[in-house]
Amino acid sequence: MIPTSSTARVLIALVLAAVSGLVFAEFAPQRAAAVADVLQPFGKLWINALQMTVVPLVGALVTLGVGTARDAAASGRLARRALIVFLLLLTFAAAIAALIAPAVFNMFPRNPELVQALASSSTEVPKTPAVADWLGSIIPSNAVNAAAQGAMLPLVVFSLFFGFALTRIDHDRAQRVFELLHGIADAMTQIVRWVLVVAPLGVFALVFSVTARAGIHTLTALAVYLLTAIGLYLLVAVAMYVVVVLAGRDSLPRFIRAAVPAQAVAMSTQSSLASLPAMLDTTLGTLGHPRRVPSLVLPMAVSLFRLTSPVQYMVVAAFIAWAHGTDVPMLHWAVGVALAVVVSLGSIGLPGQASFMITNLPITQSLGLPVEPLGVLMALDTIPDVFATLGNVTGDLAAENVAARGEVDDPADA
Repeated sequence: MIPTSSTARVLIALVLAAVSGLVFAEFAPQRAAAVADVLQPFGKLWINALQMTVVPLVGALVTLGVGTARDAAASGRLARRALIVFLLLLTFAAAIAALIAPAVFNMFPRNPELVQALASSSTEVPKTPAVADWLGSIIPSNAVNAAAQGAMLPLVVFSLFFGFALTRIDHDRAQRVFELLHGIADAMTQIVRWVLVVAPLGVFALVFSVTARAGIHTLTALAVYLLTAIGLYLLVAVAMYVVVVLAGRDSLPRFIRAAVPAQAVAMSTQSSLASLPAMLDTTLGTLGHPRRVPSLVLPMAVSLFRLTSPVQYMVVAAFIAWAHGTDVPMLHWAVGVALAVVVSLGSIGLPGQASFMITNLPITQSLGLPVEPLGVLMALDTIPDVFATLGNVTGDLAAENVAARGEVDDPADA
């Protein structure tokens, strides 16, 4: 029976492409290069089809994210505190990944065959711009021109200004603009869903082209990528226990025991939303927090806060930079961290594969890296997803624990 799951189809395409590419590379290297030359344009077309939605979608999502955060913060002191906790933890997770991921990848030697194979699958391997030129381009002199050129960082900066400006004008007029942006985001997401229908073909073309040229080095590099991503997801999850010790309401042993049921649901369902009832039961029943805290903070967390998303963006960018032999300056990583936080706040609710492409494209492009490898990495994303969900749910519980510190029990909650 043919599998109906889009994830299963993409993974099957990935495995078939890797195996056939290795076989061709081993037994018919000349024919492998010829077949790769034929398939490569189809992979490029598929990536282009995904890229064409990114500018309007990212612009809409970032602006809407500003509006959503404003609405959440406006709901009271507790909501504002929770939002600050979310921002701090997202920044922390992104910074940890930006520091560790490049160092981990650089521990492994770059393989010339892999670099050449990835370069041949890209129209051009961008050169990292000089720091002065890069800083001067962060704020666009012409927002329309920045969008036309696909300059993601200036586009995000403009979208932030636009979103904050909308929160300062007449409410009814601002809501009409937000509704228009919702429509744009929904339409672009629908296009992405259509493009993802042929994702198995695009992934097959991309993976075969790289594997046929680089051979076993491709699989070795992808294994390093997966292990690094999983390791960092687990690291930020463990770091949340330290956050609870330093700033939380409960003792560490008490928090560890209480978190286990929700974490088990997270790992079995791979869904933060599906884990919400277990998180509420843990915080209200086992930990006995005032009802108003988890009832407000945890739904906010599921709606706005995904701890491992910035980690993913940094790992993906670091892998592409390492595989292409591109050294990204630390200042670029610092701005990438801030951009990752902004993008993650606006990305909640996107479908899984669409979310991977749409959210990673801006970060990758803003760091001056090619985006073609994203199609290959998207196919692998389901493998470490269980650890990402574990990190997200642990982050949700830790954020609620910090927000609950100092809150007095309300007799009305009983």
